Amino acid sequence: MSGRFIAVVGPSGVGKDTVMRALAAAEPRLECVRRTITRPGDAGGEDFDGVSQETFAQMELAGDFALSWTAHGLQYGIPATVHARLAAGADMLANLSRAMLATAADRFPGIEVIWLTATKEALAARLSSRGRETSDEITKRLARAECDISPPPGAHIMDNSGPLDRTVTTVLARLYPLSVAR
Repeated sequence: MSGRFIAVVGPSGVGKDTVMRALAAAEPRLECVRRTITRPGDAGGEDFDGVSQETFAQMELAGDFALSWTAHGLQYGIPATVHARLAAGADMLANLSRAMLATAADRFPGIEVIWLTATKEALAARLSSRGRETSDEITKRLARAECDISPPPGAHIMDNSGPLDRTVTTVLARLYPLSVAR
């Protein structure tokens, strides 16, 4: 039995980590991938392993990542241990960059994509409230929200501007349609 690699993507502030935590809490077959990021470990937000750029580079050379990329001046890595969890049958939720979807599809056959959107006002409010970025960084992240990357065929596209429980119910119905029908 093999689990599914489920990429959760969308612009900064769309609520990827919040949605992922709520999905994992609502559905025992789902687990969240813990990323490694070159950000201080106490930066808040998602659960992640904060490392220095030097440590990240060493981990990359050692093959510790299934995927790695750079965005917003930071480096991100999905641990190679995700393969073992997938082989054990777990469905793994991973917060990915939209630019990494083609690479992820090559490494994880059968990848599913949850493509979250939100209004620009909702994004700006969420970015500001988390207190991690300066106003200039928020402006840059909002500009990147309107990137030229289109959702891949078959992506589950949903607006996360509204209540979290609505997004969670909709995602679960798409990931596990037979479970919802019972």
